[in-house]
Amino acid sequence: MEISTDLVRELRAKTGAGVLDCKKVLVETSGNIEDAIKILRERGIAKAEKKAMRIAREGLIYCYIHPPGKLGVLLEMNCETDFVARNDEFQSMCKDVAMHIAASAPRYVSRNDIPREVLDREREIYANLARNEGKPETILDKIVEGRIEKFYKDVCCLEQQFVKNPDISVDEHIKQLIGKIGENIVLKRFVRFIVGEE
Repeated sequence: MEISTDLVRELRAKTGAGVLDCKKVLVETSGNIEDAIKILRERGIAKAEKKAMRIAREGLIYCYIHPPGKLGVLLEMNCETDFVARNDEFQSMCKDVAMHIAASAPRYVSRNDIPREVLDREREIYANLARNEGKPETILDKIVEGRIEKFYKDVCCLEQQFVKNPDISVDEHIKQLIGKIGENIVLKRFVRFIVGEE
């Protein structure tokens, strides 16, 4: 089913959820606004988007070492208060995200962190690939943008399917906790280490 931008805009206005989240649940509910609101609320996304504007200056540096000690992840997860940073659920989520990073090897936190030159290079590769596949020039831009969206899902941690629940993204996993505890939570940065790898 094709979801109109007006329908997405209406759902956003009612819930404060992000465009991609709104579009996704509208597809799931075949355009039913009330069902979409219910799903967003159940997943904690509606509240989470409203909290996302608040500044998160507290948090944790979390370290995860995968047995037998040849792979490790160090990440910074921010929240609004020290009280939440000490919360078991917050710390458990930090562990979940660190384990996800260990397993899925994302290169960036979000699409906003990808350098322009990397995106330009990827677009050039995808355009040349489409030409080599014999695709018409008239639809080249659309093909390239579709492949760039897939690239985001491959390399951006927040857009990857969450390893412990592939039905949701890492971003949605974090938003569920935001909805539950009522504070903004932000994955600020991470580093993934493998023994012998530069």
